[in-house]
Amino acid sequence: MELYTWNTPNGQKPMLMLEEIGAEYTIVPIDITAGAQDEAAFRQINPNGKIPAMRDSDLVIFESGAILLHLAERSGRFLPEDPSARMTALSWSFWQVGGLGPMAGQWGHFTRREERNPYAEKRYLDETLRLFGVLEQALDGKDWLAGGSYSIADMMAWPWVSGIFDIFAANGDKWAEDYPVVNRWCEAIATREATIRALEKLKRAVED
Repeated sequence: MELYTWNTPNGQKPMLMLEEIGAEYTIVPIDITAGAQDEAAFRQINPNGKIPAMRDSDLVIFESGAILLHLAERSGRFLPEDPSARMTALSWSFWQVGGLGPMAGQWGHFTRREERNPYAEKRYLDETLRLFGVLEQALDGKDWLAGGSYSIADMMAWPWVSGIFDIFAANGDKWAEDYPVVNRWCEAIATREATIRALEKLKRAVED
């Protein structure tokens, strides 16, 4: 397997899964800061020009959610067999793709611009914080989003939550303190051996 990726929240998701299942794979860094995602060779793999993407034998897969779903079905792990728990895991996975990622990503985009847009910054921050509140309630009284076991839903959401919490901390903002349950969940994922390996491998790959 070849994983085309970069060290971003979306780029981290497949790494978490690949390390959890002990897969053999090669990282192909796509330097999005230099526009590598727009090169013709990568567009043959993902016509949308976004990371991550994966080649698994004759299969070419793009979109992080599709990659994690493929790996879960391929390995038979991290997607519950129980229909109710399975739908819960998929619901939270799509929640991340359709809500948390886009909202948090837009907030990050507007706060990095030299020309500030207070309306856009507030709009996307407010929605990101609302979604953190949804996550806080969902995790209250349980360890993982799908209930009793760690799943692709947790792997999908964690890089975004962890990344935004890191930005809050770097900026001296205290918003993350309002979500103690989410912080506990974040720490549980951050200290998993597979998570540590995944982030270290990805960091080395993009720095080489």
